[in-house]
Amino acid sequence: MKGELDAVVAGHLCIDLFPVFRHRAKAVADYFRPGTLVHMGAMEMGTGGAVSNTGLAMKKFGLEMGFIARVGGDELGAATKAALARHGRIEGIKVDRGSGSSYSVVLAPEGVDRIFLHHQGPNDRFTHRDVDWGLVKRARLFHFGYPTLMGAFSAREGETASLMRAAKAAGATSSLDLSLPDPASEAGKADWRRILALALPHVDVFVPSLEEAFFCMHPGEYLRRKKKHRGAELLDHIAPREVRDLGARFLELGAAIAVVKCGYHGWYVRSGSAARLAKLGRARPKDSAAWADRELWCPAFRVEKIASATGSGDASIAGFLTALLRGVPLVHAVRMANTAGWMNLRAFDALSGIGSWNETERTLTRLVPRDNGFLRKDGWIWDEREKLWKR
Repeated sequence: MKGELDAVVAGHLCIDLFPVFRHRAKAVADYFRPGTLVHMGAMEMGTGGAVSNTGLAMKKFGLEMGFIARVGGDELGAATKAALARHGRIEGIKVDRGSGSSYSVVLAPEGVDRIFLHHQGPNDRFTHRDVDWGLVKRARLFHFGYPTLMGAFSAREGETASLMRAAKAAGATSSLDLSLPDPASEAGKADWRRILALALPHVDVFVPSLEEAFFCMHPGEYLRRKKKHRGAELLDHIAPREVRDLGARFLELGAAIAVVKCGYHGWYVRSGSAARLAKLGRARPKDSAAWADRELWCPAFRVEKIASATGSGDASIAGFLTALLRGVPLVHAVRMANTAGWMNLRAFDALSGIGSWNETERTLTRLVPRDNGFLRKDGWIWDEREKLWKR
């Protein structure tokens, strides 16, 4: 069946396995001692990666979706295709007969940051030549996730640029997300600053996390700070001005809208000129000027209990891109992004906690922003009516 699509999500796709831990841990070593028997809850399972996490969340928000990826020619690959077929167009998913499918075992005991045991599988062989551009031409928006976890994109500096350039040539609004590579891997040793410099002129919406953005732009300093803070997340060890510098740099390199997802500190968003936003493609806002030349920091919302943070960033991206496609104001789009991320935290997998778009909007009305008072020292001003920080 032919027809127009709201969005196509392409890139990294896998099966996620979630062993459910029964008890809270004080440290990883509480569970992972050689010779120890750990009594677990039931195994949860679902599709993962950007194609699933972002794409299926957008489907739950009511959009017509298409999916583009590679899967292996095994039972995991068949299960992955079947799961996506229930939610959108899968003509763009190719089967790699000679490869086992990609999977992740997500170890997420309460009280300890997640550990991923991951097999790349056919994701490493995905290139821009695998994209069904006929599918993209039917979509208003093209979102690509995780070149940093896909071998061809780290091995060839121009591969990400080739993909995003072709998406723009197809008339779609282009969106790009990253993941954090292992610094010791080939992907971690690639020159991501150079790769992004080539790609961002063809990217309308760039949505990396703080750790991903900082690692790609300042890898040496990233490793120094991680060592200094004993591997802790850098959210509390990077100044707000450094986040602003990242956003400004991404706009200078060519992005129209630069996001830095800051975990429990919320979303930082910086947008370019009205002239740049007018070139956003088929998903551009009707009033581009209202989205232009903005700098916002929307706090995350208070949460009582977190089941798992797996896919929370992807869910927030889905909220933001859905809001863009629905034509809502930028302020509301950013708040909906944080609401979608909050909803994700309610479940072990990446999707069960996500509700419909209407449910997400109702949820937003009762959520309480976390305190980001430290921003005031950096010149930010709190807007009580819109419940976010502005400059």
